Amino acid sequence: MEQKLYIRVLKYILVLVIVLAFFFPIYWTITMAFKPHMEWTSAAGKIFWVPNKPTFTNFTSLFQRKISIASPLASTAVRPIVNSIVVSIISTALAVVVGTMAGYAISRYRAGGNIAFMLLTLRMFPPAAVIVPLMVLWAYLGFVDTAHGLFILYGLVTLPFAVILMKTFFDEIPKELDEAAVMDGYSNWGAFVKYVLPLAKGAISTTALFCFILNWSDFILALILTDKDWSTIPVYLDKLQSGYVGKLYGPKAALALIAAIPPVVFGVLIQKYLVRGLTFGAIKK
Repeated sequence: MEQKLYIRVLKYILVLVIVLAFFFPIYWTITMAFKPHMEWTSAAGKIFWVPNKPTFTNFTSLFQRKISIASPLASTAVRPIVNSIVVSIISTALAVVVGTMAGYAISRYRAGGNIAFMLLTLRMFPPAAVIVPLMVLWAYLGFVDTAHGLFILYGLVTLPFAVILMKTFFDEIPKELDEAAVMDGYSNWGAFVKYVLPLAKGAISTTALFCFILNWSDFILALILTDKDWSTIPVYLDKLQSGYVGKLYGPKAALALIAAIPPVVFGVLIQKYLVRGLTFGAIKK
């Protein structure tokens, strides 16, 4: 009995240590965002585990159009934030709409043969393997540092992910539902829109959330294919450097907290569909 209790206590301690290890970066980012300048630089001489004098200076410095130690960039973070929101929403909508229709066609009509597997292999390519020819192509088409250049690319990158997910979800919806709708006088498109699509709300919401997170957090593609007009939050984070004080950890942490808001809000808005979407297709009969 004592041995079982001892083992159970050790398990709880191990789980606690793992949880603390995973949540410590989040804690450190939150506290860093509210630390004044002297508490996150090497000049402090010691580590401040909590802000000694909490301040919002790191947040306000991101929106000040001046060059200083606290805000060393001539441009503010407003444009990158707006760029990320616009590009991520449009590219996610593009991937989800096309992926939903393609996933339905593959699931119901086996369209394209092994195209589902071929699309999956596209996700296996590392960005570094295709970024150079992609940059040449985008420069030739005039898509570099443009909104349409980014959301077309992001839509194409996340499209295989959307197709595979939606195909899996549609496989779990009985095909007899489509056939019954057709027998009632609906066309194939009408059966899809009227009966199948409403049942896939959870799947669409889950796919949209995953695609949005992938687009929102991309760094390498935005770094190579944007300059100043359409740089995104990850690129702006990389630019937060200063020759005076080194890396601007405070403003970086503040911008990281701001960047975490849209995915969290998106997840909260679709939470009633999220659980169903995550479990849909997980159990095979």
